[in-house]
Amino acid sequence: MTYSILVINWQDISNPFGGGAEVHLHEIFKRIAQQGHTVTLLCSSYAGAAEEKTIDGIHIIRRGSRSMFNFHVPWMCRKIVKTMHVDIVIDDINKIPFYTPLYVRRPLIGIIHHLFGKSIFIEASLPAAMYVNTAERLVPWVYRTIPMTVVSQSTKNELLAKGFHEQNIHIIHNGVDTAAYKTIPKKRSEFPYIGYLGRIKKYKSVDHLLLAFKRVRNKIPDAQLVIIGDGDYLHTLHELTDSLELSHAVTFAGAANEQQKQEYLNHVWFTVNPSPKEGWGLTVIESNACGSPVIAADSPGLRDSVANEHSGLLYPYGDIEALANTMIQLIENPAQLRALRHNCVPWAQQFSWDVSAQKMLDLIHETVSSYNPEN
Repeated sequence: MTYSILVINWQDISNPFGGGAEVHLHEIFKRIAQQGHTVTLLCSSYAGAAEEKTIDGIHIIRRGSRSMFNFHVPWMCRKIVKTMHVDIVIDDINKIPFYTPLYVRRPLIGIIHHLFGKSIFIEASLPAAMYVNTAERLVPWVYRTIPMTVVSQSTKNELLAKGFHEQNIHIIHNGVDTAAYKTIPKKRSEFPYIGYLGRIKKYKSVDHLLLAFKRVRNKIPDAQLVIIGDGDYLHTLHELTDSLELSHAVTFAGAANEQQKQEYLNHVWFTVNPSPKEGWGLTVIESNACGSPVIAADSPGLRDSVANEHSGLLYPYGDIEALANTMIQLIENPAQLRALRHNCVPWAQQFSWDVSAQKMLDLIHETVSSYNPEN
């Protein structure tokens, strides 16, 4: 049996504001489309984007700006459900929910990577943060009775604490494309080379890495840092780098495609993720697939994607001194670094997009089969 599936998300894979949530959605649902199912994605538009486009078998319908998209969703959703005879709706919840259980009369599945909670106050202005925080507080009340997929045990625990029923929560991990991310022999830098890979957002706490790296340089003068990614906090990081007198030791590589990321991840000795909260940490597994261990904050999501003392090391979030000491420890201990590298690739290979897509398709079948419109 094939299904007509409507997915709702703020952005599609081509949107310049996209991140791990968009990769997760695209990698899973392009595989579902390849199996003969009809997949339609309703999302916001961006400058220069066509209103409709098909990418990897996913038909994308773009309506409204990034800031106003949620107001377009209810009526567009009803229209698409009616005209395309949709069998099931997938609600990818990210920051501001769409509250689909209030108006969708079809089988529903929700996706949650993580709820921002208090961490939104790090990222946004007070009015915007309060808006997001208030919207998220309604999620347990609106979505509690529908099946929810999450990307980590941390997010599952978060939903359980908010009153979701365990039988409604299904873990479907992020995967990794092992053809795009793999080890390249003899590519490692001869000098200590540290990397950061991810979006440059305030809440990601990349400034913690720069502050810690200053201490690393005081102990290991030839250490270098590359920051791979783009975002609206980049200017502040440039200013901090200048004020710390690290401009000669820090490279801002900007946004990178998969081939460029693979090159960087094979060149660095290890990467660092200092975020206070992630759904999972897709870039962790991408780093591991290239044989690079990850030093990460011991925070939700990252404590799931980093196997502590196996594929990387965890430190207390926000502890600049602990982060610096952990980086110095790994640089000065070649045996430990080799052991972590040895474990990275097998750890990463456990996470497959093919497996994740099949789990999602199984849940779709179960949800459609058990749907009772009178409930």
